[in-house]
Amino acid sequence: MSYRAPHDLAQVLAARAEGGWRVLGGGTDIFPALAAGGAPGPLLDITRAEGLCGTAETGSGWRIGAATTWSALARAALPPAFDGLRAAARAVGAVQIQNTGTIAGNLCNASPAADGIPALIALGAEVELASLRGSRRLAVEAFVIGPRRTALEGDEIVTAVHVPTPAPGARGVFLKLGARAYQVIAIAMVSAVAWPGPDGRIAGARVAVGACSPVARRLPALEAALAGAAPGEMATRVAREHLAPLAPIDDVRGTAGYRLEAVQEMLARALAQLAEAMR
Repeated sequence: MSYRAPHDLAQVLAARAEGGWRVLGGGTDIFPALAAGGAPGPLLDITRAEGLCGTAETGSGWRIGAATTWSALARAALPPAFDGLRAAARAVGAVQIQNTGTIAGNLCNASPAADGIPALIALGAEVELASLRGSRRLAVEAFVIGPRRTALEGDEIVTAVHVPTPAPGARGVFLKLGARAYQVIAIAMVSAVAWPGPDGRIAGARVAVGACSPVARRLPALEAALAGAAPGEMATRVAREHLAPLAPIDDVRGTAGYRLEAVQEMLARALAQLAEAMR
């Protein structure tokens, strides 16, 4: 099995342009597959390439390098709007997984139950893609296009995630429902970011739900219903009709009906937490 670990991004992109190389980040999805006898193919380890790790504030927001681990993200000095993403980072697998798994790996795996995706959607995040042809950005919702499917081209890698500067006073939250606290695939997840206006009422909100559709979905009707509410009223604004974009399924973790009931309750709890944080 071939293996490369370039220290230079240009070398990473050149290898991708050759074709045949499978990108390796933390390996938390690739290595377990070996137990089933599947050969991963030639591996291109991007974790040593300069500029792909860490978080940094930019002129327009925050940049999170593709190979940044969940543990590093949970410890990063980020604004309160990122509290939901920090909570999601602590919900990924167990500590050992968080120490090696990367934010880009979670995105590229594109599981309907990927822990980081609802929180990134709630933050309005964009995915930065690069190849020898150049770079481009896509909103997370446009990047993850289906279960295990992304808009990544064969010669591209994810180089970073960009989050725009949060509105003043913005707060974030993330809740995950599973059969246990750690090492569990979610039954449902909710994440929200909300921010107040000058009058103290909610000026805007972004709400996303995971594990209840082929991809994580925003709830625009709920977002509209939250606008103008006092923070303490947010939880009472949640209604069943706001869940219309979701398409849950019956599986071994729960029925579709249970998921919808759970999400409605989780949204109320998440928004109550946001209200408390805004006090």
